[in-house]
Amino acid sequence: MSKSEKMPDFAFRIMALIHDNPFLWIFKEPYKSLKAAGLKPGQNVLEIGCGPGFFTIPAAKIVGKKGVVYALDNHPLAIESVQKKVKKEETGNIDTILADATSTGLPDKNTDVTFLFGFVHHTVGLENIFSEIYRVLKPEGLLAIEKTPWLSEKKLVPVVERNGFIYSGNQKRVFLFTKEKREE
Repeated sequence: MSKSEKMPDFAFRIMALIHDNPFLWIFKEPYKSLKAAGLKPGQNVLEIGCGPGFFTIPAAKIVGKKGVVYALDNHPLAIESVQKKVKKEETGNIDTILADATSTGLPDKNTDVTFLFGFVHHTVGLENIFSEIYRVLKPEGLLAIEKTPWLSEKKLVPVVERNGFIYSGNQKRVFLFTKEKREE
């Protein structure tokens, strides 16, 4: 989602109410999805479209004190929400980034895993996002995308593969891709 496509504030607040509802954990357990995405202790992880932080705090707990989670969103209320949760949880390994997903501001080859959960609803316009993800991922980096009702494997895989990634299967509703090696 580009800056011009920012979610309206009221829509964000409704989404935050849903994500902050403890009953959501019954249907969508974030630790299982994040482990399926390949998160491990000590990693640098980029979360694109962090929203109100449903996956952010669990990701920070998985990567631990030696890792870092870059929680990126283009909505100021999302960043504010995550920052409040960071203070409440006293988690010191989360850096929030208010930016468009096409320009993270992170250094080249900086992250071990990038995940897009609850973000990808269609494949139109994702090429620039995948280009940025490719740039910031380490050579053996992983890209994990959560399956949604709107996004089939048949639609997603070709788009991601055209942008420098190799499909390596799915696990617990998470599509996994590795970074294709290119001559530089």
